[in-house]
Amino acid sequence: MKLKVGRKEVEVKENVVDRVVNFFSPVKGQKRLRARMMSAISGAYTGGSKRRRSLSEWKPGGGSADADLLPDLPTLAERSRDLIRNNPLAAGAINTKVTNVIGTGLKLTPSLDRDVLNLTEKQADAWEANTEREWRLFTETKECDLARGLNWDGLTGLAYRQAKENGEALAIMRRIKRGFTPYTLRIQLVEADRLANADTQPDTKCLAGGIRKDENGAPIEYHILKQHPGSKFGYSREWTKVPAYGAKTGLANVLHLYKPLRPGQSRGIPDLAPVIEPLKQLGRYTEAELMAAVVAGMFTVFIKTDSGEGELNPFEPTTESGGKSSDDDYNLGNGAIVGLAQGENIETADPKRPNTAFDPFTMAILRQIGTALELPFEILIKHFTKSYSAARAALLEAWKYFKSERKWITDYFCNPVYEIWMYEAVAIGRIAAPGFLTDPVIRRAYLGAEWIGPGKGMIDEKKEIEAAEKKVEMGVSTLKEVTAELVGGDWEKKHPQSVKEHNKRKKDGLTPSTSSGQAAAAVSVDPELSEKEKEKEEEAGDDEDPSTGSGQQED
Repeated sequence: MKLKVGRKEVEVKENVVDRVVNFFSPVKGQKRLRARMMSAISGAYTGGSKRRRSLSEWKPGGGSADADLLPDLPTLAERSRDLIRNNPLAAGAINTKVTNVIGTGLKLTPSLDRDVLNLTEKQADAWEANTEREWRLFTETKECDLARGLNWDGLTGLAYRQAKENGEALAIMRRIKRGFTPYTLRIQLVEADRLANADTQPDTKCLAGGIRKDENGAPIEYHILKQHPGSKFGYSREWTKVPAYGAKTGLANVLHLYKPLRPGQSRGIPDLAPVIEPLKQLGRYTEAELMAAVVAGMFTVFIKTDSGEGELNPFEPTTESGGKSSDDDYNLGNGAIVGLAQGENIETADPKRPNTAFDPFTMAILRQIGTALELPFEILIKHFTKSYSAARAALLEAWKYFKSERKWITDYFCNPVYEIWMYEAVAIGRIAAPGFLTDPVIRRAYLGAEWIGPGKGMIDEKKEIEAAEKKVEMGVSTLKEVTAELVGGDWEKKHPQSVKEHNKRKKDGLTPSTSSGQAAAAVSVDPELSEKEKEKEEEAGDDEDPSTGSGQQED
C-alpha cells in the first residue's frame, strides 16, 4: 500500500504478521497497516532513517561505553603503538603533543590561599620558598621513581605519552625508604596492558577492564598483572590487587589517567583511534609511491646479440657485470646491463613517477587527520608556507588545545601527587602546615599550586611582545600571565633577578630598561653626586624588598 503526504510517497508492504492478522481480523489488520505507514513517515531526521538506500546498511551497535570499548581496546592499543613506532605522521603527532604540553617539564610554583591561612606576605613567601625547596629535593633526582629511571619531569612526560599512545596510564603510589631523601613516596608507572580482571574473570557490572567498582561506579580496587602479558619471559597469571584509596589517609593509591568520553567508561581510548585506518592506508600509499619512484629511477640496458651469449666486457662499469637473461635473479639495478638471448626482446614499463597528484592528495588526508587530533595542519606537519597571520592563527588554535591538555595532566596527575607528597612532608615535620591533617578547607589552602610549562612560542617576537605590553597596560592581563604564556617562566622568580640587575646597572652608572622597553633616564646615576650620597642610594637600593619589588624598606 502507498501513502502520499505532500510530495513524499511512502510504500509499506505486508509482511507475514500482517497477513496472519488480516486472516483472523481484517479490521485490526487495516489498523495495523495504517499505523505502520504513519510510523514510516513520522521520522524528523533523515540520519535516523532505516529505509533510505544510502543508510539502510548502516546499523551501528548501541552498547554501553564498556561494551563498545573493552573488546576492541587491546587491538586499538597495539595498533596505536605500532603506528607510533613505524609511521612518521603518527610519531610526529604524539611527539608534538608531548613537546608542547610537557616539554622540559612542569615546574611547581606553590600558591597559598593567604586569606584563609591568615598569613602576611612575608610569611607566605617564606613558606612557599621552603615548600618549593622540599619539592625539588623530592623530584630532581631519580629517587621519586620506583624504578630509579626518571626524575619528576621524565615521569610526567612518560605518563602523558602513555595516556596519548594507549589512551590511559597508571601511576601507583608506593612507599619505600632508600637513599638520602627523607621521603618514602615512590611513583610506579604501569602500562595499561597489565590492567586486567584477576584470574581472567569475565566482566561484570562491578568488575570490568581490571577495575572493581562500587554500586556508584567509583573504583575501589585495581587488578594489576605482575608482569606484562607480552613479556618475553612468558605470560604471568599472577595479579596484585591494589586498593584505589588508602584506608587511613583517604589518599589515592592509584592514579588512572584517561579521558572518559561517555558516562560509565572504565578505560581510556588511544588518541589515534579515530585515525588508525587513514594513517595506515596513507603509510601504505606512501611506501608504494616511494617504491614506484625508486623503480622509475632504475635504468637497465639490455643488449641483444645474434649469438645469444649476451656476454659483456668485464671492464665496463656496470652494476651487474656479465648479466644474462638466463640469470636466476630478476632485479633492476642502477645503471645495470643485461644481455638478451636471440629472439628475446624487452618492453619498458613506465610507472610515470613521481606522481604529481601525490602531494595534493596526501595534504587533503592530513588535514582530516589533523582535525581529529586537534592539531592544525601546519602544526601537524611542521610546515608554514602561508602568511604570518595564517601561521599565527594555526599556532593560537593549537595553543588552546595544548593549554587544555596541560590543565588535564596537572589536575589528574601533578596535583594529586603533590597532595600525597605534601601529606608525608607535613606528617614527618619537613613542612609546617597547621591544620593540614585535620581541616579540609585549610588543606586546600595549603595545596594551591601553579604548574609552569613551556611557552607557546612566538612567530614575530616584536609584535607578540608589543601586544603583551598593551594587555598589561590595559589591565586585561598581568606580568605573571604574559610571562608564562610567552616564555613559560615564572615572573615572581624573574622579578628578584630583575631588581638585582636594575640596582647593579644603576650603581654602575648605566641606564636600565624599564618594563615598557623605554629608556629610564630618571634612574641614571648623576656623576655630580657626592660619594656619601652614592653610598646612601646604594644602601637604599639594597634595602628594597625583592619579593614584591615595591622599593620600600621592611618595617
